[in-house]
Amino acid sequence: MGSKTVVNNYGSFDVTFTHGQGSTCYDVNGKKYIDFLAGIAVNALGHNYEPLVKAIQDQAAKQIHICNYFVSDVGVEFAQELLKATGFEGVYFGNSGGEGNEAAIKLARKYGYLNGGEKRRVIYTLESSFHGRTMATLTATGQEKFHPACFAPYVEGFKTIKPNDWEAIKTAFDDTTAALLIECVQGEGGVNLIDPEWAKAAAKAARDAGAIVMADEVQTGFGRTGVLLASDELGFEPDVVSFAKGVAGGVPMGGILFRGKANEVFKAGDHQSTFAGNPLACAAGLVVLKELQKPSFLDSVKEKGEYIRKEIASWKCESLGEIRGKGLMIGVDVVDPKSALELEKKLLENGLLTSTAGRNTLRMVPPLNISYEEIDEGLKILKKTLENF
Repeated sequence: MGSKTVVNNYGSFDVTFTHGQGSTCYDVNGKKYIDFLAGIAVNALGHNYEPLVKAIQDQAAKQIHICNYFVSDVGVEFAQELLKATGFEGVYFGNSGGEGNEAAIKLARKYGYLNGGEKRRVIYTLESSFHGRTMATLTATGQEKFHPACFAPYVEGFKTIKPNDWEAIKTAFDDTTAALLIECVQGEGGVNLIDPEWAKAAAKAARDAGAIVMADEVQTGFGRTGVLLASDELGFEPDVVSFAKGVAGGVPMGGILFRGKANEVFKAGDHQSTFAGNPLACAAGLVVLKELQKPSFLDSVKEKGEYIRKEIASWKCESLGEIRGKGLMIGVDVVDPKSALELEKKLLENGLLTSTAGRNTLRMVPPLNISYEEIDEGLKILKKTLENF
């Protein structure tokens, strides 16, 4: 239905949704789906969450957008609460993860130029990482499948190292390095985990070479892994953190947090965006941040994620391999010659929303406030589908 009217850059399935409630969605035919996808980790509080809906409605009645030549009251409030919660010194608002990482890249390039001249321009990322679809973030992405010849030439100045490779960090960084960018859990790469000790050692090696350290938290940030920022748990104390997806519960928002050496790099005119940090998005962001800070909320995210992973592991299904994840960011390898994409399609037919990642991984990133009843219903669909897969 939708694919005949909207350009299908996404390989979209022929399902058209009308509404949702909690972690359940409904299509135009009234069919019910359990949502283990949350718009790919965007709908952090699920669908039709009353406090979020009310905040958006109230703000829309007052002001949706104001030019960034000025500031809004709700924008200032959200920025202050965000910095207080995260411990950073400054924030730049954008509209998406790609824009957040673009801002981080520009900040890193300027930092390198100010602290080493034209030669300090190299930004290191990790193999199997994903950082966005713009030309710079696409180049930064450490997966060759995202670098087709049709988009060449790509942006210069990016190199990759293998994550968790201790030998690589001994020689990678030098006086040409502007920054190291670590994706805290490689979502698009297959829900790959980063060793905290390696992350700290890599960050130290980069800093010893004069570079800054950045974390891509577009998918992991704002509660997805059971902590406010996944980089806090990894312990490498980034100078810059990019964010997006769940930060405003579904209203487009992204950006970067920065501190320390990165705090005074941007000046007026260096990086701007027309829609960024508009009052509507900031009002939504305040609701999400407030929910995440409620007692035991983040603990519940960890508990639910552990519950899902343990339940799937208990099935001992021959079609499934390794199960990875943190919090409600879960990846399950599908054993060849079975296909994760085919499993995703069959799950969709049976009423469960998921996605794929990496080479052959089923990815599940449900709303952070998903109920155990909805979890059990979704797992029942998954198990039944696997029995006939």
